[in-house]
Amino acid sequence: MARIIKSGLIQMSLPKSEGEGTIEEIKEAMVQKHIPYIERAGEQGVQILCLQEIFNTPYFCPGQDRAWYESAETVPGPTTERMAAYAKKYNMVMIVPVYEKEQAGVLYNTAAVIDADGTFLGKYRKNHIPHTSGFWEKFFFKPGNLGYPVFQTRYAKIGVYICYDRHFPDGARVLGLNGAEIVYNPSATVAGLSQYLWKLEQPAHAAANGYFMGCINRVGLEKPWNLGKFYGSSYFVDPRGQIFALASEDKDELLVAEFDLDMIEEVRSIWQFYRDRRPETYGKLVEL
Repeated sequence: MARIIKSGLIQMSLPKSEGEGTIEEIKEAMVQKHIPYIERAGEQGVQILCLQEIFNTPYFCPGQDRAWYESAETVPGPTTERMAAYAKKYNMVMIVPVYEKEQAGVLYNTAAVIDADGTFLGKYRKNHIPHTSGFWEKFFFKPGNLGYPVFQTRYAKIGVYICYDRHFPDGARVLGLNGAEIVYNPSATVAGLSQYLWKLEQPAHAAANGYFMGCINRVGLEKPWNLGKFYGSSYFVDPRGQIFALASEDKDELLVAEFDLDMIEEVRSIWQFYRDRRPETYGKLVEL
């Protein structure tokens, strides 16, 4: 029997930015802008929905303003609990990326995974933290310390990779080895070299590991940083590396696609990604 999944990705521009309200007002405006799209996904029967990287704030990393530390919150916490109500209402798994505060001065770029009954399943913390070309992320985030977990949801086994992580194939492979059927990559990435790599790296991960991916990017310019245009282009890619659903470059959008998880078995029966790998031949690759 086919295992058909309906999944959704939301890409969104800012309704308010720095200087247009308090941090809490900016966060609330972004949540309110998302809610109709979340409800639309639920009404369409989306089973797994992923939001963009730190979905409820601007992507403040081009600056180095400590004020944004105040936007971090516990996970689980107020925003994840709020999203859990929508997950339960629509029987919809949700991946909710937020700025996490573990304790004073210990902050992470995190994605919470909420099951279709509203249960908090766990979280992934972004492992690879850039500090270059205007993305001064080490000022805001500690590197993740939870490894590469895979979550058994009601509908599928899912993993999460966040933005800059996608430049590193190692974690993508570990997610496959850990059993992921779908890997979601919520991102905040601007035009330039990144735009070419956007449609190269993640199809390569999907093809090299035999799983589906859902890749999300925000849209628009974000003031006062004006680092560049967030170019949207959220998409789904299959285990053969083929993009089969693609959002616009410049519009707030809910991208919905249906796909058959049985394709994973079909692809892996031809290309034995895990049976034929030879880790014993790799040796010690680097001196740490």
